[in-house]
Amino acid sequence: MAGRSFIDTNVLVYAEASDEPLKQQAALALIKRLYENNEGVLSTQILQEYCNVALKKLRLPTTHIRAQLDLYEQFEVVQVTPAIIRAGLDLQQTRSVSFFDSILLASAHAAGCNVIWSEDMNTGEVINGMQITNPFE
Repeated sequence: MAGRSFIDTNVLVYAEASDEPLKQQAALALIKRLYENNEGVLSTQILQEYCNVALKKLRLPTTHIRAQLDLYEQFEVVQVTPAIIRAGLDLQQTRSVSFFDSILLASAHAAGCNVIWSEDMNTGEVINGMQITNPFE
């Protein structure tokens, strides 16, 4: 799939998951491809969620997390603004998605993405012209 692609937190987390080698391999390959093709987009929300999981669940050292942030900030990073939050609230009302997923969707839409890589939403569903795709299937 060519075009701008939004990367959900679970992709970044699985890139660290040595206990899930198949998902880790898929996540690393996707991140590498999107980086090399200059197609990947993240948001400040995704980076915050990644850091939270990396610290609390994965118990990664802060130095490692900082190094990953250095890499991830080379992608386009959407700043979650009040306008994006308002758009997310509208999506949350009309699409029956969680608040945090609605902010993700609004961020991806603001960045002009046509694909969202996530295992947490309905694979194959198209929302505002963006196709949800599970990178682990």
